[in-house]
Amino acid sequence: MVKMVQEIEYIIVIHPAEEGGFWSEVPSLPGAGSQGESVDETVTNTKESIEAVLEVMKDRGEPVVPPNDIVVKVHVAA
Repeated sequence: MVKMVQEIEYIIVIHPAEEGGFWSEVPSLPGAGSQGESVDETVTNTKESIEAVLEVMKDRGEPVVPPNDIVVKVHVAA
């Protein structure tokens, strides 16, 4: 029997770290986020963090609801 896996898309915000490298946050999933030496490493580590948070939520019986984030970039005069 094949187990169907649901995929959920999350927004990851990546910031440069003052000491070098990068750190991330997941606005719609408090507690998820990570860091890395490169953007790619940070994304990989953040995906693992998201999966860990979701696993804890499932273990606690909490609902895993897909986010409904709206991301908008704006340009302003500086």
